Amino acid sequence: MSYSINKNKRALILAMIALSFIVISFSYFYYKGINDSKDPRVIQARELYEKYNEYTSLNDFENIFALLDSVEYIYKGIDHYGESFEVGVLYNNRAAAYLTMAIYENIPEQFSLISKDSLLKLAQNSVFESIAIYENWIKIYKDKSTVQIEKLLQKNFLSGLENEYSEKQKNKFIQSRVKEIETAQYETERRLSVAYTNLGIIHRHFEQYENAINNYQKAIELWDQNLTAENNLNILLGKPLKKRNLIQKLFPPKRKEN
Repeated sequence: MSYSINKNKRALILAMIALSFIVISFSYFYYKGINDSKDPRVIQARELYEKYNEYTSLNDFENIFALLDSVEYIYKGIDHYGESFEVGVLYNNRAAAYLTMAIYENIPEQFSLISKDSLLKLAQNSVFESIAIYENWIKIYKDKSTVQIEKLLQKNFLSGLENEYSEKQKNKFIQSRVKEIETAQYETERRLSVAYTNLGIIHRHFEQYENAINNYQKAIELWDQNLTAENNLNILLGKPLKKRNLIQKLFPPKRKEN
């Protein structure tokens, strides 16, 4: 009886080990397949960007700007990404960093000689760049079908990759980028909404209230769930602030970082 129990235990353990091996193997090849499909030219940029949230949580502005500069340098070195939505994100992040320092006066020593108005101006210049990139990107890609996106990518996406990778690998890169662009087709209007919100905040602190109201309204038109823009507008119009309802708290609208 004891032998039978031990035999069953050993069989169970062996089965669990085999199952674990299968799961691990499947995961390895699955995620390897995903990673292999990513454009190798921007992997470093994406890995660098993963530090962004950590730096912002620490108000580590020196590293924030260094990171954004490094990531932008990589993207702008590749034709396809020079005016991509990713670069728009970088400029809006710069605007947010300058704006944070200007509003909360949380200025590190190395930025201490920059006045509030100068920080607001730097934020404004960055957000203008972001808006221009987003709006141009939307004109090119909005409502494009998968086939139309693929045709657009054929123009310059593979520039520099022609001789290094097989046709199969290059096709994987294209298909992966198509999926990223299809996601960005609905995400980028929300990103643009955030940029207009930042611009509205900048105008409010310059006491340009009419411009601020116009930008908040534009932000809400682009994304009707932009509560930050709505409440900033309500402040200027003397209306009560809105709170997120329970559903919104439990299921906030999805937004991507890049």
